[in-house]
Amino acid sequence: MVAAWSAYILVFALALSLTLALTPLAAYLGKRYKIVAFAGGRRLNEGDRRGVPKLGGLALFVGFTAAVLAAQFLPVPRMDPYEIIRLIGLLLGSTIVFLVGLVDDIVQLGSFPQFIGQFLGAAVAILFQIFIEYVNNPLSGQQTDPWPYVVTVALSFFWIVGMMNTVNWLDGLDGLASGVAFIAGTMLFINSAFRVQPNQVSVSLLHLALMGTALGFLLYNFYPARVFMGGGAMYLGYLLGTLSIIGGAKMATILLVMGLPLMDVAWQIVNRMRQGRSPFEGDRGHVHFRLLDMGFSQRQIVIVYYLFCAFFGVLTLVIESQFFKFIALGVMLALVALGFIILSRSRQTDSSASS
Repeated sequence: MVAAWSAYILVFALALSLTLALTPLAAYLGKRYKIVAFAGGRRLNEGDRRGVPKLGGLALFVGFTAAVLAAQFLPVPRMDPYEIIRLIGLLLGSTIVFLVGLVDDIVQLGSFPQFIGQFLGAAVAILFQIFIEYVNNPLSGQQTDPWPYVVTVALSFFWIVGMMNTVNWLDGLDGLASGVAFIAGTMLFINSAFRVQPNQVSVSLLHLALMGTALGFLLYNFYPARVFMGGGAMYLGYLLGTLSIIGGAKMATILLVMGLPLMDVAWQIVNRMRQGRSPFEGDRGHVHFRLLDMGFSQRQIVIVYYLFCAFFGVLTLVIESQFFKFIALGVMLALVALGFIILSRSRQTDSSASS
């Protein structure tokens, strides 16, 4: 156990220190080469008007990748016979997603080229054995039988691509996406390092690398942000999507932590399609933008998101029963849906009053 704790400290410290050191460099390069945010469309926040550099994904990528590679040289138990295969898939797929995000930061790709990059990243993950084979039945608490391969592939694609877009769309306020990613990584780490028996030490190191990277970036990204992650949001989403699968699907953990952002994505897709618009067309309909437009500060909104995500994430750690986790998920979804209805009616009332 002492060796495990030493590995935990080393990997977290390496990811944190590298990201802390590289983020100012990424900000400098963003300014130097004019890869900066600009106000327009749905991007109307203070940082957009200040032209904050948005090359932060570079620091995220290097910090996480270096920490994960270093972790492979540590003498910890490795129980998964496919671990090295999955690790290669994780690094290859994440590199593809990072490069697509980097190109988008530079030349502003459309939604279709971004989707192609996301599709390729998810395909690499699945090809290298990162896929959802089963879930825990909330009624019986037992694992479901393995699904047909076509179902496994389709569900895994949907999950990984969906998580990339969720975090990408969540990245609308200073510190929001990086902070939520840190919280999600923390819940995954606690689950794999302490709750799962036997403990998944080697898998936990991947989660710690994510935690250190997200926290190191958050210290520069919290309001008022000195750097944005740009395409790094899609990269963080890819890491969350794949790391929640590696070592056994931890769907309940991520669903409860990311329930509010995931519901926000689903809500916006439905609304846009009802209005005859593309579901990938950005707007200010997301919850965090609506709250900002209502007069709440960025810090207030972000902290409420942190508390909400952390509260329901902790529930996955303290509740043993799969059935009660299912109930908690239902309660969370009901609360989010109620909040959406209230926000929608408030927006309609404001529109009527202004007209």
